[in-house]
Amino acid sequence: MGGRIADKVCLITGAGSGIGQASARLFAQEGGRVVVADIDLAAARATVDQIASSGGQATAEQVDVTQQSSTVDLADKVVRQLGRIDVLFNNAGIAGVGDVLETEPELFDQVMTVNVRGVYLMSRAVVPQMVKQRSGSIINMSSSIAEVGLARRVSYAASKGAVFAMTRSMQVDLAPHGIRVNALLPGTILTPFVERYLKDAYEDPEEGMASIRKRQLSNDLGRPEDVAWAALFLASDESRFMMASGLIIDGGLTGAK
Repeated sequence: MGGRIADKVCLITGAGSGIGQASARLFAQEGGRVVVADIDLAAARATVDQIASSGGQATAEQVDVTQQSSTVDLADKVVRQLGRIDVLFNNAGIAGVGDVLETEPELFDQVMTVNVRGVYLMSRAVVPQMVKQRSGSIINMSSSIAEVGLARRVSYAASKGAVFAMTRSMQVDLAPHGIRVNALLPGTILTPFVERYLKDAYEDPEEGMASIRKRQLSNDLGRPEDVAWAALFLASDESRFMMASGLIIDGGLTGAK
């Protein structure tokens, strides 16, 4: 199969739903050999079924990005079965709603563990293979919240700001090995992740939706496919001169401030 990432082995975490799922489908459509990884193996397999029905190549794997042994086992298995890892998309993450007083230490720690430690551990597991290859693209899921203040997002903002800072630091270290490291900074994207947030954060989810629309110049929420196209660009050789960058896909949220 031809395409923009033909024959690249692409490992995507959190690919059982939302942006990860949309990216897995698009990557396979563009010729990638996709590893759909998720803590929910059934969800990962459902994504693979969608890809297979369209003629793409994909396998489903379970991973807990907060556990070192799980990330190392996954990286080793992918190399053993597919021979290399060309793209790592660190997409797995969870939400955290609350200001500094509302956010209990347990929630803060959980969000930081999944969203920051997860990126660190998965990258640490994959980087040795990319160093060996002297090539690779790592895409980290940050957020436009790393660039603007947003109410009641203490834990989430901290995690996504940390991911963006870690992206830049990793790039300095990995550039001599031919590895690129960039981040995606989406605005509010209509995913199951956001639908759960609307139910948790607002008594009236419709009121919450209207509030979110107002803060984006597009007056609309993005779709998972909007971010998937940006991820595809960073995965492909078209972005070969992009390093330590944050690609913003936010419907004008940050540009309006």
